[in-house]
Amino acid sequence: MKTSDESISFDDFLKVDVRVGTVVDAQPFPEARNPAYKLWVDFGADLGIMKTSVQITKHYALKGLTGRQVAAVVNFPPKQIGKFMSEILVLGFPDGAGGVVMIQPTQQVPNGGRLF
Repeated sequence: MKTSDESISFDDFLKVDVRVGTVVDAQPFPEARNPAYKLWVDFGADLGIMKTSVQITKHYALKGLTGRQVAAVVNFPPKQIGKFMSEILVLGFPDGAGGVVMIQPTQQVPNGGRLF
């Protein structure tokens, strides 16, 4: 069976805080180097609304993003992207042609739920 090049412990996995949230606002990001949107994601009462830049323009239109649930890493340090401060990393997989397909639950779940 083929495995990843580097194994991690379960404690290492627990350090990555992946939560589910609902997109509450999506805006164009014309200043970005690569085509991107700005997203604001609601992670519930404990974490609130956090923002990010996402390069998902190949498969997603702005008007279809609001209300969509996504998975994101919420405990990376903020990262400056141009004039925009990104606070989270929305997760996705490559489609084989350079596009990103976001990870999302197949059923509605409460915002802020942690991946386990």
